[in-house]
Amino acid sequence: MALTGRRVTLEEFLALPEAEPALEYADGRITQKVSPKIYHGRMQYRFAEAVNQYGEPRKLAMAFTETRSTFGGRSYVPDVGIYRWANLPLLPDGKLAGESTIPWDIAVEVVSPEQSRAEIERKCRWYTENGVEIALMIDPDREDIIRFAADGRRVELRGGDRIDLDTVLPGFVLTAAALFATLYPG
Repeated sequence: MALTGRRVTLEEFLALPEAEPALEYADGRITQKVSPKIYHGRMQYRFAEAVNQYGEPRKLAMAFTETRSTFGGRSYVPDVGIYRWANLPLLPDGKLAGESTIPWDIAVEVVSPEQSRAEIERKCRWYTENGVEIALMIDPDREDIIRFAADGRRVELRGGDRIDLDTVLPGFVLTAAALFATLYPG
C-alpha cells in the first residue's frame, strides 16, 4: 500500500478510509497489520469468546476483535481489546460508540510468522506505558503467552499456567494450555 511508511499527522491518518488488513499509526508513520492466518483468527475468536462468556453476564468486561482505539498519540487495532464494563465507550443513549479514544484495559496481540516477537513486545510495552493495565502477547507457534503489566512486570505463561486477568476480570479462569488446545480440532 502506498500509504504505509509515509509520514502523516494523526489527524490525517484518522481521515483516511479504513483498509483491510487494518492500518495502524505510530510515531508519524502508517503501517498495515499482517493478514491473519487461520490459527491467528482462531486465537482471537476463542480468547474474546471466553472473555465475553464470563465478563458480559457479570457486567465486568467486554472483548472486541480487530477494533481501533486511538490514544497516547497512536492508533492501534489490537487483535483483542477488552474494556471493563465501566470503561465501555458509550453514546449518550447507552449504545456502544463507533470510535474510542479510551485506552483498553487489556490489549492482546497474537504473533504471526511474518512478525517479530520483539516488535510485538515493544507494542505491548507501549500499551502498558500508556494506560493499558494488561497486555498479552500470544504466540501460537511457541504456545506461550507473555503477560505485561502496567507496573512493568513481564511474565511468561505456558501449559497449565493461568492467564491472570483478575484486576479486570476477577475470577476469570483460562490456562495457556486450554487456549492453545483450541488449535487442535477433534
